[in-house]
Amino acid sequence: MSVAEQKLTYLTAAGRFDLCCPGECIRPLSAAHYVTYNRRAGGCGRMLKMLLNGTCAYDCGYCPVRLQREQVSFSPGEFADTFLRLWRDGLVEGLFLSSGIPRDVDLVMHDLVETGEILRRRGYDGYLHLKVLPGATRADIHDAARVADRISINLETTSPDRLGGIAGVKDYRQDILKRQAWVAEEKPGRHTTQLVIGAADETDAEVLACLADQYRRVRPSRVYFSAFRAMQGTPLASHPDTPAWRARRWYQADYLLRDYGVAADDLRVVLDEDGLFPNRDPKEVLAASQGPVNVNLASRRALLRVPGIGPKGADRILSCRKERPFSGPPDLVRAGIRGHAAGRHLTFGERGTVQTQLLLSSADSPGRGEGYRTFPNSVPTSAADR
Repeated sequence: MSVAEQKLTYLTAAGRFDLCCPGECIRPLSAAHYVTYNRRAGGCGRMLKMLLNGTCAYDCGYCPVRLQREQVSFSPGEFADTFLRLWRDGLVEGLFLSSGIPRDVDLVMHDLVETGEILRRRGYDGYLHLKVLPGATRADIHDAARVADRISINLETTSPDRLGGIAGVKDYRQDILKRQAWVAEEKPGRHTTQLVIGAADETDAEVLACLADQYRRVRPSRVYFSAFRAMQGTPLASHPDTPAWRARRWYQADYLLRDYGVAADDLRVVLDEDGLFPNRDPKEVLAASQGPVNVNLASRRALLRVPGIGPKGADRILSCRKERPFSGPPDLVRAGIRGHAAGRHLTFGERGTVQTQLLLSSADSPGRGEGYRTFPNSVPTSAADR
């Protein structure tokens, strides 16, 4: 194995903690790794995902990169040579590039931006995502936005107090929120962020307030969620792991906030008395709390709250019912709505008639329908058809 291949193996393994799509799947690609994307989510099929530097001087209590003592890194030119060979051989289609911070943040950001600039100058026209580091200068963020298709900076957690409990070096307001505002201005609609769920013992009520602020203030195109996993040797090694289902529930709740028009205040009904989500689809809980919806009279907003109906399905219902009212659950097929999930929360009477709700026997199992999914074993990958 060549020196470059050894570095790729090391630095792709170190980069696996930064998410670049929901439910990403890392598979081996010769000496490196790539992330398999769902093409409907707008990503490429094979994404090389790695760190430019494999060590970090920061003190984040949940991060295993800080434990690495071996100084493994690529220079911008060296990595560009390596990546372009993989790209021209058809082994990778895109690049997600982040870095540990072994020295001054400005120097590391300069290397990230320079790597992107070299790749573009040498003919790379594929997808490029550059990570913005905490404390980056406005000029470096501007240059990263100019050269990359997408940029991102990780929130990690919900507030200054929560970050202070797990990372002493970063200043939440100055190093993260201020830089995130710059990111949003430089790349509107093309920036993302990530939260580590459970590392700082935050409640879901706190996460919900944080997300509401995010969509109001900086409007990220996506928020990614990773369930905390304790790593040996870190200060949080004895901290309990966060159940994987909690991150899955947050992907589902995020779709409601971002794509379904559900307000954060409305979603609070899903939380228990401790401010936490139960392990149940939040859309199902929300629908059960509000009662059945008349499919022939409901607004688009009300239809979107029905499990099994997504944005496309709601639009098709509005169009189809102009021709003739829906008469019962089997008639939903006209709008492309299949399965029992929607029917359990709908009524089918016309104007001026008494409404009756479809009742399913306990033997029936809810289907997943056209819209929002329950994702019992994975996180959602695309909101385009929900």
